[in-house]
Amino acid sequence: TDYMTYMFKYDTVHGQWKHHDIKVKDSKTLLFGEKAVTVFGIRNPEEIPWGEAGAEYVVESTGVFTDKDKAAAHLKGGAKKVIISAPSKDAPMFVVGVNEKEYKPDIDIVSNASCTTNCLAPLAKVIHDRFGIIEGLMTTVHSITATQKTVDGPSSKDWRGGR
Repeated sequence: TDYMTYMFKYDTVHGQWKHHDIKVKDSKTLLFGEKAVTVFGIRNPEEIPWGEAGAEYVVESTGVFTDKDKAAAHLKGGAKKVIISAPSKDAPMFVVGVNEKEYKPDIDIVSNASCTTNCLAPLAKVIHDRFGIIEGLMTTVHSITATQKTVDGPSSKDWRGGR
């Protein structure tokens, strides 16, 4: 929790957190102002006590549990709904402005598609509905992510990625 608090307070991309004070209450609780937030350090989502913590919606953004069976582990931990923040091979995908009206309350696990999809799809839908799109091509320029190296360095898993 100490390191997590430090990472919240000081971020190279977003700058220093200045909204309200962040403190460590104990090894499992952070205080955002007066709001207590329980922290878990558990790899298996089935073992995270979401229900006990009062969590109803879980955003699965590890990139590991992107299919329905794996994401369902959060439901076993007590969550009521799971939103996968990446494309999924078998979870229904919803994009606001495109098909969110197709969502039904009995669906427990959904995918919010990808960040690229959420940027392109609503605009493409408007253009297609109004004028029609026969064929299209897009290019994504993505900011650097936490796993990308900015300078050359050793990479045992991906030699090219290290240079």
